[in-house]
Amino acid sequence: MDGGVSRAIPLSDEDELFVESALHSAIPEDLFNLSELDVLYDDKSSTLWTFMNPVGRPSFTPPMLRDFESWQKLIGKGFGEGKVPLRYLVLGSRAPDVFCFGGDLDLFQNLIRAGDRDGLVEYGHRCCQILHHNINTLDIPMITIGLVQGAALGGGFEALLSFDYIVAEKTATFGLPEIMFGLFPGMGAHALLSRKLGSAVADRLIESNITYSAEEMYDLGIVHQLAEPGEGLTACREFIKKSERKHAGLVGSRKAMKHAWHLELDELFRITEMWADTALNLREQDLKVMNRLVAAQARLAERVHSAA
Repeated sequence: MDGGVSRAIPLSDEDELFVESALHSAIPEDLFNLSELDVLYDDKSSTLWTFMNPVGRPSFTPPMLRDFESWQKLIGKGFGEGKVPLRYLVLGSRAPDVFCFGGDLDLFQNLIRAGDRDGLVEYGHRCCQILHHNINTLDIPMITIGLVQGAALGGGFEALLSFDYIVAEKTATFGLPEIMFGLFPGMGAHALLSRKLGSAVADRLIESNITYSAEEMYDLGIVHQLAEPGEGLTACREFIKKSERKHAGLVGSRKAMKHAWHLELDELFRITEMWADTALNLREQDLKVMNRLVAAQARLAERVHSAA
């Protein structure tokens, strides 16, 4: 756990955050020992901070999905009514300048070439279950916050849509590139964007293959608070502080909004299955475009990592 604390995003000396994270006896110790998620608990604000810390390309690989599944189960075990208080849940990323590139495109190519529909559907269903649990805040009366300090693409963008609020640095970018290789986002974008923005604007975002700025997302209402470059963590903490007085109202309002959405897991599953069927019809030239995107993202991640 000492390593987890030391790898935390830098905080000022006056802050006394996270020091007792793993010492809280009621929190499952395994929560602080996940392979690709760094988890820290702040007793003062009852906030659980989580940072994706991927091995290799920052995307939702099977090991990352396993960590998220364990993360949600362990949070449910340790937090909530009669347990450790949890009022805010924050997800960010330690990958420099990248929140998440989204789905595991390497895996997708292999499954498509093998004609493995079951494998594609299983992957998509797992993503949808994680997303749906997050939309429903794990049945804990808390506020969920996505902290974006880099590129949120494809499934990375979809994942953010499941959070109650998004805090983004002005240099962050958002996009759904799937259409460039003949596919579409299959794990929540249609269901969530159409409910948040209406189907016409959702179509525009999904089919445009345009990368949008954080300020453009703020104007649309997807991003809720902007931060200057390098100030995302501070802005997120300020957002939490300002939300504290009205916490119950915000939790209730978000719960009512989601009730109005009528978004059931079966709807997400059906869209994922349509996605899998579409994927199996991709041509070799489409897969080559997908592969070039993988290579470009890997080079970008490597350059940023080297510079850091």
